[in-house]
Amino acid sequence: MVREAEGEHAGVSEGDIPGTRRRRARVEKRVRAAHYARDTSRSSARRGRVPRDEARRETHRSHEETGGERGRSSRGEGVKACARATKGRKGGEGERNPWKSRGECFVGRHRPPRSSARAAVDVFCEGKPPSCKSQHRAIVARSARCVEAISVREEKERGEKGREREREREERERNEEERRARVVTRDSATRRRRKQPVRPTHRGLYHCAQLSEEMEDRPRISTLLNSLANYSNTIPAATDPDKPAPAAGGGARMGTLIGVYLPCIQNIFGVILFIRLTWVVGTAGAIQGFCIVLCCCCVTMLTAISMSAIATNGVVPAGGSYFMISRSLGPEFGGAVGMLFYTGTTLAAAMYIIGAVEIVLTYMAPSLSIFGDFTKDASIMYNNFRVYGSVLLMIMGTIVFVGVKFVNKFATVALACVILSIFAVYVGLFVNFNGNESLKLCLLGRRLLKDINVFTDCNKNFNGALHNIYCNGTKCDSYYLENNITIANGIRGLASGVFLENIWDSFQEQGQLIAHGYNPKDIDVLSGSSYNQIQVDLTTTFTILIGIFFPSVTGIMAGSNRSGDLADAQKSIPIGTICAILTTSIVYLSSVLLFAGTVDNLLLRDKFGQSIGGKLVVANMAWPNQWVILIGSFLSTLGAGLQSLTGAPRLLQAIAKDGIIPFLKPFATSSSRGEPTRALILTVGICQCGILLGNVDYLAPLLSMFFLMCYGFVNLACALQTLLRTPNWRPRFKYYHWSLSFLGLSLCIAIMFMTSWYYALLAMGMAGCIYKYIEYRGAEKEWGDGIRGLALSAARYSLLRLEEGPPHTKNWRPQILILAKLTDDLVPKYRKLFAFASQLKAGKGLTISVSCIAGDYTQNSGEALAAKQSLKKTAAEERVKGFVDVLVAKNVVEGLSSLIQNTGLGGLKPNTVILGWPYGWRQERRSREDGIASAQRHKLFPGL
Repeated sequence: MVREAEGEHAGVSEGDIPGTRRRRARVEKRVRAAHYARDTSRSSARRGRVPRDEARRETHRSHEETGGERGRSSRGEGVKACARATKGRKGGEGERNPWKSRGECFVGRHRPPRSSARAAVDVFCEGKPPSCKSQHRAIVARSARCVEAISVREEKERGEKGREREREREERERNEEERRARVVTRDSATRRRRKQPVRPTHRGLYHCAQLSEEMEDRPRISTLLNSLANYSNTIPAATDPDKPAPAAGGGARMGTLIGVYLPCIQNIFGVILFIRLTWVVGTAGAIQGFCIVLCCCCVTMLTAISMSAIATNGVVPAGGSYFMISRSLGPEFGGAVGMLFYTGTTLAAAMYIIGAVEIVLTYMAPSLSIFGDFTKDASIMYNNFRVYGSVLLMIMGTIVFVGVKFVNKFATVALACVILSIFAVYVGLFVNFNGNESLKLCLLGRRLLKDINVFTDCNKNFNGALHNIYCNGTKCDSYYLENNITIANGIRGLASGVFLENIWDSFQEQGQLIAHGYNPKDIDVLSGSSYNQIQVDLTTTFTILIGIFFPSVTGIMAGSNRSGDLADAQKSIPIGTICAILTTSIVYLSSVLLFAGTVDNLLLRDKFGQSIGGKLVVANMAWPNQWVILIGSFLSTLGAGLQSLTGAPRLLQAIAKDGIIPFLKPFATSSSRGEPTRALILTVGICQCGILLGNVDYLAPLLSMFFLMCYGFVNLACALQTLLRTPNWRPRFKYYHWSLSFLGLSLCIAIMFMTSWYYALLAMGMAGCIYKYIEYRGAEKEWGDGIRGLALSAARYSLLRLEEGPPHTKNWRPQILILAKLTDDLVPKYRKLFAFASQLKAGKGLTISVSCIAGDYTQNSGEALAAKQSLKKTAAEERVKGFVDVLVAKNVVEGLSSLIQNTGLGGLKPNTVILGWPYGWRQERRSREDGIASAQRHKLFPGL
């Protein structure tokens, strides 16, 4: 079989051999002619026309031109393959099949056209039965398909070999270029610069060759690289860079829905939604309640926008707001706000635990009270909360210590409970569109009563339940005698128009009675006893309610805390967090309006549901049963508490590992299972302190302070980076503006002081103490933060405004230049110069300590760095606050002259020079005086 030329078979591509295509075309033409001639000769020989020897010679000559060895091997393969395809096929009349004997020698491009094959079949079958043509044409078609399959396989093998040869060729070229670059000389480097570009991998050697031309002594390349390494005025590397983000593993990475949106939903919806939102709406009214929720949601939305900008500015490390603030505002602010965020998260666990206990004792199983009937004394209720809360904390702490996997699995159950409970509430609101007759209230005049069976005892019957409460023998309470008993519907429905009654606020003082209106006769306790009337247990105002409600909108950092597990954190965090806040805001705002339009005002203001037998108001609105809300809210509250107890120790461990707060170093260690055991113990201890407060209404404002401080600093970090236009500030999230960040910061500060000014001062004082502690004991961390950028911008602005020239007399202050002489050990020889300069620090002027070393910088750069460190150490020991510098010059006198002339910047130029007094100046003065006297004598008396 005739194949392609041997050049390609040997590993050379077609384009590498000149004239390959032309020669191949000629060979193919000859092969086709030879094949046709041979076939014709065979048929003619049978008929006595043409001898076959001539055709054989033409075929043999074409075969030799295409390369003997390859042609023989290829032909053998083709013959075997085509023989298998045509096995058992015979020509008519007992003749040998011409296609089997030939073996279909045309492979690939050498295959003759179908018209030639058809003509050969026609000639062969001339004068034979009609079945001959169809039989042999089928054989030709099968043989052609077989050869085509062989051709495709061989082309594929040639392609793989060609790519491998190409890679080997590139590797040889690369090795050769690297070898040439290593031995490059000055002349060759110049020639390479002029004639051809330099590869990026060799650019460093290229610059070194350029620099070597400019040096007089032409040092060796090792000396040159050493001098370049010691050059410290280039862009510095990070002194304490963060660990690189872990590469995405082969496991599944979470997307926006699972990794950010749902965790944020779970953390935002909390216990406040179920046990306090109705009370907030009834106390503040629909308008102010709507404003309270809207204000809190605006804070979180503005913070989420700022957080999205920070989170999309480069790689997002795990750690939430602590890492965002510390890497944006520096270790001092980061450590202070990190500790506040840790404290807030720990207290949030305490609030969730107390909320869970309140749900159980107040609404599910009041008989479990240890200290008696808590409906008559609030202190009994809070003591129960403390005891049961402590027990529940120990159980939850043990669960977190033993099995964190259980906490992660329970999070799914808690999320499902939250979603199911909210869905049940919304369905129940529309099911009770026309009201609910099964939930009744008993009123005495305008006052709301408790501990009474509405259906049997809400009347003034003699010796009835109310008569026995308000009457003692023949004497009855005056308010009881003057007013009538009425029964009202608790859930009146959206169709009742109760929304208009719930528009306005009903703020009251502690100890007043829950009643319609502000008439003192109705809301004040005039007889000295409240009987079974419900009293207000907490003074309420607009600002106090903001502080109580705000923790229900926190939890927006849940997505950023999981950034290490996200497939695309820079995309998922902004979208998931903002969508979660929009979802929860819509739920909260719609709940305010729906609650105000469905429930009676007195029942909304009944915080613990005492007027309806200790039932939860939200649960009684739900469909199909109140237990859906009770069980769902309890499990979701437990889940949120477990999440807080799991996340807070890890946050503390992250702060301790950064080393910015030295006394937290013991909490940086982990157990053998990788769990922060020590940090968990501290977290449980702080959480226990929060539980001892015993009341959600006391914990919520304190908790709000810590989260507001944290959110405020996130907004500050974004605004500061935007205004300073720092080089590394390039967030992918574009929908932010510094004005929005400042608005969020202003809202955070305003809410803090509106809620509780003393709690706000406490939180700020705590943050200030941690800030100063880190600054004093400080970990020397350089994270490229915005505060240092702010200092740089302020310094530049001040220097540009500071006029050059002599200052006014009132503004003059000593700007000191200390010329320090160094010993052979590169230590300042006269330390008292620094001691003297430290006595002038009250002038608040600039102090610069300089020295000069004789020599060449390329050879003495290491000594210059050592001398600079020695000057810094001496200045620190003598308490001289200023700057130091060391100059390397060929002449010390010229170096000192250059320092005196050029030290300083702008208006900050030295006006006072401190230098050592010459040693042995008295002896030198006498010798000079003697020399002058001798010269004068010689001048006056030349003969002497």
